Amino acid sequence: MPSDLELTPKTKRAAGERCCEPVVYPDVDRAHALRIADVAKAIGDPIRLQLIDVLRNHAGEVCVCELVPLFDVSQPTLSHHLGKLRDAGIVDSERRGLWAYYYVRTDALKELSQWLS
Repeated sequence: MPSDLELTPKTKRAAGERCCEPVVYPDVDRAHALRIADVAKAIGDPIRLQLIDVLRNHAGEVCVCELVPLFDVSQPTLSHHLGKLRDAGIVDSERRGLWAYYYVRTDALKELSQWLS
């Protein structure tokens, strides 16, 4: 059964002209998006994710000396990962003599969780 389709020739859009209107616009502003991205990047490493898990499940603060045996990396590497988490505002620490005690800042994780849900 033949069909009568009317075909129109292709036309080129002018430079900068949209092909269609956006269906959805972002709800998150740029500053908030940057903040969430920093948190997401920081937890994107398996060791960092495991560090957060250990700190979340531990009651109170954890000495870095207690964390080193849990991971197959050197102490400086572990400190690097903890520093990245601290820079992102996910964990914080308190110095006591030679040792640093780390804990999770739950507000940073709540922010990411709220955005994801």
